[in-house]
Amino acid sequence: MTEIGKIVIGIGLLLVVIGVVLLLLGRANIPVGSLPGDIVVRRKNFTFYFPLMTSIILSIVLTLVLYLVARLRH
Repeated sequence: MTEIGKIVIGIGLLLVVIGVVLLLLGRANIPVGSLPGDIVVRRKNFTFYFPLMTSIILSIVLTLVLYLVARLRH
């Protein structure tokens, strides 16, 4: 049970760090979430938003970070 607790705490801390980074990026006027390639469809009664380019860039960055973490652990 203690291992699961440590994992949950680690995930929580990671989410807090990601949240703080997103807040700082928003204050620095870096257009995270409104990059070219993000799909936005606005109609009369609804708005559909799909952050395609943001998702791709986030995936690349997380892949690199996890790769570096794995390399440093071994």
